[in-house]
Amino acid sequence: MTRRLIGMPAGDDSAGEGGIAGRTRPDVNAGFQSDSSTMLAWERFLAGEITTAAPTELIASWKRSLQSGVNPTSGAAPFAVHGDAIDALRWRHRELLAASDRLFAATADLFVGSSSILLLTNADGVILKAAGDLHTLDAGEKIHLMTGGDWREATAGTNGIGTALATRQPTYIHASEHFCEGIKAWSCAAAPICEPGTGAVLGVLDISGPPSTYQINNLTLAVTAARQIEMVLAEQVAREQMRLLAFCLQRLSSADAAGLIAIDRRGRFVHTTARIPLPINLGERFPGMSEHCPIEDWPNHLPQGLRPEWFDPVVADGEAIGAMLIVPAQSGLAGASRLTSGARRVGVQVQGRSEADPKRNCFGQIICQSAAMQRAIDRGRQLARRRVPVLIEGQTGVGKELFARAIHGEESGEGPFVAYNCGAASKELIGAELFGHVRGAYTGATAEGRPGRFELAHGGTLCLDEIGELPLDLQPILLRALEEGVIYRLGDTQPRRVDVRLLAMTNRNLREEVECGRFRADLYYRVGVTRICIPSLRERDGDVDLLIEHFNRALALRHGVPAREFADIVMEVLRAYSWPGNVRELRNLVENLLLTSNDKRVMLAELPAEVLDESPAARDSVTSGAAPGTGSLEETERFAIARALRHAQGNMAQAARALGVSRSTLYRKMEQYRIRAEASAISSH
Repeated sequence: MTRRLIGMPAGDDSAGEGGIAGRTRPDVNAGFQSDSSTMLAWERFLAGEITTAAPTELIASWKRSLQSGVNPTSGAAPFAVHGDAIDALRWRHRELLAASDRLFAATADLFVGSSSILLLTNADGVILKAAGDLHTLDAGEKIHLMTGGDWREATAGTNGIGTALATRQPTYIHASEHFCEGIKAWSCAAAPICEPGTGAVLGVLDISGPPSTYQINNLTLAVTAARQIEMVLAEQVAREQMRLLAFCLQRLSSADAAGLIAIDRRGRFVHTTARIPLPINLGERFPGMSEHCPIEDWPNHLPQGLRPEWFDPVVADGEAIGAMLIVPAQSGLAGASRLTSGARRVGVQVQGRSEADPKRNCFGQIICQSAAMQRAIDRGRQLARRRVPVLIEGQTGVGKELFARAIHGEESGEGPFVAYNCGAASKELIGAELFGHVRGAYTGATAEGRPGRFELAHGGTLCLDEIGELPLDLQPILLRALEEGVIYRLGDTQPRRVDVRLLAMTNRNLREEVECGRFRADLYYRVGVTRICIPSLRERDGDVDLLIEHFNRALALRHGVPAREFADIVMEVLRAYSWPGNVRELRNLVENLLLTSNDKRVMLAELPAEVLDESPAARDSVTSGAAPGTGSLEETERFAIARALRHAQGNMAQAARALGVSRSTLYRKMEQYRIRAEASAISSH
């Protein structure tokens, strides 16, 4: 289970009292027994004292709440929408709501008489749906725990929904752990719901009730429910993308084209049959394209090298289901010569049907200087010349697909590169995705049938990500396809011969999976004929500096913002950090730093709490406001306010915006700390 961010209440024995539905319903308004040590820590925190009586993650959340100007004496969250606006809100999130319908219907009886309620929010923490115990639903309305309530951390302080959104992690907030006094009579377990492919947070699934409903498995239940919604969304996405591909491939077969790029209606990169350099990977969203932006406006956001005149929306049954870019080829030519000539004519590199660009997808583009990474690259180059299956192992975020694309690109660059995530859909959909289906093969199958990833990858490379997630009963089918080079579409008896080079990726230990009976030994030996283990970032001495410099320059150019300078102490902290998310985490951190501040230099206070927590000296420096000596919370606030006023040259509105508080809060704090705007502005000259 995903690790819990906020500490479970100490000494609570209610976890062993049985399931939610079997609990006696307490009175939500009858008060509660708070965790005295947490309550005392909260009081000391508000008084400006440094306390270690509460978990570090909880203190960090309280700090964010305070810095956002949340009133700790508040008794309710604000409303984000009212009245008719609620219908508009629910319409905008109709797909998320529809994906949760089955879950909410199945759990309705479970929550009756449990004093617990089930809540669904959007990515902004606004509640879209609430169901469960009627008594608790009534009590929740008093604190706006209902449709339209805004439960972001910045508006409602530390709470399950808001803190899960702020940390992107499943979170349990119990009683006194809440930041606002009027919400401490509640306990809530929340888990983010992420978009298939991009991983973007779509919303939160939350289970709330009075503290007496606390159970250790509430968080597990919330995570499981969120994953169920994600699976429904993934199935929907898979069906839509297969439908889109069918239209695109039909159009391509009848067009004089060198290649095609398919984009689904959410702006995500689905497939390409052309070798065209693109700034994103499969499944990621093109910048500026989304379901909230009209498809007609998408040509204005095309990456460099793609022309608006190639853009063509795909409409089915009167509804736009995505778009495609058809790269034209010179008329009258056939085969490879037509593709090459067409590419020269339009000035874009198009060759064969591959996604891999030899200039971008090669080992020479991997940024590193460490011996560990260089050994992995040398092995990859050696294996690229041998058309055998390769098992690419490594932790999440180390760059496994980058290695797979490099192996394909350096092998010859011929033929398509087709990637598929084996953990992205249900067993039935995985089978249809890999092997295709014929008309009427299963409920929801398209009328015209579909080719699978094996057929699309014929003559090239099939890259299977998270192969350890492949359902056990599909593994012998995959093994036979690899051994015999023959596949059968679902519902079909006609064999189809395919020639693919398999590259499999996993962050699991497949040998242990075999021993546990979750992965077939014969398939393990077939996909792991040769293997590459990519080192984690913390094993790559010296590469952190290189990667920060690379991402700083490249992402600044992409977003049209100036690159930033990293202070020496910041670089020391980043070098010492363990990087559990590896290169992906580092890239995201650099991008966040570029987009959230206009300051020239990156300072310690901008680094995430999890990074600072691994460097006590740096954390203490930030806690003291980077001022001389060791400071309290009051000194930290005083220093931050004075610095904001100096930067704003005494402009109160600008300083309040920089601090993320209202002007009334800023005035009150200035009076409390006896800070004068004029003096702060003068000191900056």
